Amino acid sequence: EIQAIRTEKARNDLNRDQALLTDQSITQRQSDDSHSTYDAAVKQLAAAQEQVVLSGTQALAARALIERAKASIATREALLQQAELKLSYAAITAPASGRVGKCNLNPGQYIQPGQTLFTVVNNNSFWVVANFKETQLSNLKVGDVANLLLDGYPDRKITGKIVSFSEATGAKFSLLPPDNATGNFVKVTQRVPVRIEIENVKQYLDILKAGLSVTVEVKK
Repeated sequence: EIQAIRTEKARNDLNRDQALLTDQSITQRQSDDSHSTYDAAVKQLAAAQEQVVLSGTQALAARALIERAKASIATREALLQQAELKLSYAAITAPASGRVGKCNLNPGQYIQPGQTLFTVVNNNSFWVVANFKETQLSNLKVGDVANLLLDGYPDRKITGKIVSFSEATGAKFSLLPPDNATGNFVKVTQRVPVRIEIENVKQYLDILKAGLSVTVEVKK
C-alpha cells in the first residue's frame, strides 16, 4: 500500500513536470529525473505485488503443512492410545487383595484369554457358611452371636455374628438337585446356608484358612 502511494506521487510529479517542461519552466534534465523516478516506482510496485502473491502462495503451502502435521499428530496419538491399551493388558489386577493360593502358572508358559492362572484368597475378610436345619431357622436371626470351634484349633475361642440367610436350601445348589417328578418322594430335612462373619478377624489371621471345618453354636 505504501509503495502504491509512492508510485501515485511519482506519477503526479511526472505529469506536473511535463506540463512545466512544455511551458519551459523547468529543464529537460529535471523532467527526465521525474520520469526515471516514476519508472523506478512502477517497478518497485510490481515487485511488491509479486512479493504479495508469493507470500500468499507460501501461506497456502504453510497451511497445508500445518494440516498435514495435525493429521500426523492425530495418527500418532491414536497409535499411542492403542499401545497404551495393549500395555494395560499386561497388568492383571486381582479383584481383591490377599494371598495366592493354588498356582497354575510356570515360567515361560503361554497362556490364553480366560485361562485360570491362580487363585487369590482374601485374607482381610473371613466368614463361615453354616448349614442349619430348616427346623432351626425359627430360632435364628441376623445379629445373633455364634461361637466358632475350628477342628484344627480347638483351643482358640472365636466368635462371629449372623449376617445373612441364603434364599435357597443347599440342595438347590447341588450338581444334581433332587427331583420327585416320579412320585417317589421321601421327606428329608433340608439345610439352609447361613453366613456368619468372624469378629476381630485380625487376631486369627495366623490360623484361618479357606475351607476349614468349623463347629457352630449360636447363643440364645
